[in-house]
Amino acid sequence: MSRDKRLKIKKVGVEHLEQYNQLLRYVFQVTDNDLHRIGWKERDIILAKSPVLEQADVLGWFDGEKLVSQVAVYPFQVRIFNTIYDMGGLTGVGTFPEYSNQGLMHKLLRQALANMREKKQSISYLYPYSIPYYRRKGWEIISDKITFEVKDYQLPKNKQVFGEAERIDIENNDLKAVYERFAFQSHGAMLRNELAWNEYWRWDTDDLTAAIYYNENRQPDGYVLYWISDEVFHIKDMIFINEEARSGLWNFISAHFSMISKVVGNIYTDEPLAFLLEDGDIKETISPYYMARIVDLEQFIDQYPFKANTEKRVWTFTLDDPLLPWNQGTFTICIHPNGKGEVARVGERSKSKIDIQTMTTMLLSYKSPSYLHKIGRLSCSSETVQMLEDAIFQQTLYFSDYF
Repeated sequence: MSRDKRLKIKKVGVEHLEQYNQLLRYVFQVTDNDLHRIGWKERDIILAKSPVLEQADVLGWFDGEKLVSQVAVYPFQVRIFNTIYDMGGLTGVGTFPEYSNQGLMHKLLRQALANMREKKQSISYLYPYSIPYYRRKGWEIISDKITFEVKDYQLPKNKQVFGEAERIDIENNDLKAVYERFAFQSHGAMLRNELAWNEYWRWDTDDLTAAIYYNENRQPDGYVLYWISDEVFHIKDMIFINEEARSGLWNFISAHFSMISKVVGNIYTDEPLAFLLEDGDIKETISPYYMARIVDLEQFIDQYPFKANTEKRVWTFTLDDPLLPWNQGTFTICIHPNGKGEVARVGERSKSKIDIQTMTTMLLSYKSPSYLHKIGRLSCSSETVQMLEDAIFQQTLYFSDYF
């Protein structure tokens, strides 16, 4: 029997655990040395992935009984402008090279998105190995990562705060409590369930350390996750509820002055780190980070909070989606004075045109309607551009590593 006749799509279950892990390790080039460096053994990582196959939607192509291509969708939730969305976190994407260029992943992604739609996961996030590849499938950049490097002599001077920072075990529940408070006030932040937290810690080294800033009432208001190696203070993540917590955490970091030569970390928002430092001549590198795509426009808009206005606003447009037929066609969005949006499909095509990639990055406010119109990604009248500018909140998304 020829290979194409042997190939079948089916759900990847716990019984395929070892094959799932083998494909992941091959595609992402995880060596025995990598596992040893972070304290994992082969069997440990296989068993650690068992909850993924139990809780996530994992699909694969099988050649007979052999798993040859796969994709996983994690059941997550995110906050978009203070609204909770069910989100499909796409990860574990890979195909053995001898099965590439046969359209297997294209069909897997289409089926995975169809499954998300059924589960009301109207938005999907991923961290791309190839931005052009995922753009062709309908995803678009929605956030930046700013990598910074602060020399020891550039560390901020101690500021008076009313609380104190304290090193804790990374399993301390106060850490999760801080993150939950932060996520509920941050556009784009994920609400981490148990599976999300497990994946968040997956590849961390044994020497990862946590410090929490407690305010004067002993309430946790921020944390920094870090490790120190070769005189470098590496920040995995740093979040804070208020300015006092930010100052308190930097006081803690600066207290390592005699131990380190520099601090290296990432910022996922537009926090003006250089501006906040007395010596702002630091190294900062901006690079694209997460991508997203609207899975189902009608489901997404049904939850989406537009800005309130005294009048009803209407936008008719033709939408293009390279993968999903239900997002293809001409639609009208009616935005009521209270900010509630409704979508209806209409028959005729419109002079106003947009694709699903641009729609996603616009509604998540990574790029504004006026900018997208200027570069030719949004085709519409100047009046429509102004209406969209007035209807869509502009707020930077926060993203922390979760895959």
